[in-house]
Amino acid sequence: VQLQASGGGLVQPGGSLRLSCAASESIIRFNVMGWYRQAPGKQRELVASITRGGSTNYADSVKGRFTISRENARNTLSLQMSNLKTEDTAVYYCAADVARSGKYTYWGQGTQVTVSS
Repeated sequence: VQLQASGGGLVQPGGSLRLSCAASESIIRFNVMGWYRQAPGKQRELVASITRGGSTNYADSVKGRFTISRENARNTLSLQMSNLKTEDTAVYYCAADVARSGKYTYWGQGTQVTVSS
C-alpha cells in the first residue's frame, strides 16, 4: 500500500489549507486513518484520526479548526485546516490501518505546512 500526501505549502496565520492523502488501493479495509505532524525538534504527534465508521478524534490544539474526512470512492483521506497558527507549522504525515500493536501500518511521505507572515 502506498500513501501519497499533498497539499502542503506556505500560508499566513489565519489562513486555510487542505491536505490530501491518496491511497494506492481501497481505503475501505483500513480500520482507522489519521494525520500526524512533526515540528522541528519535537516528537511526532497525532493531529486527527477517523475510523471506518466515520468516528473522529482530534488533538485538543486543533479542535474546532481542523476537519478530517475520508472519501472511500476516491480512496482519499483529507484534512481541512482553517484558522492556521504559526504553531501548526510542521511536516504532516498520513497513516492508515492500526495494527493490534496500536501502531499504524502504512505511512505517507509527509508534506510541509508552514504558517508564517
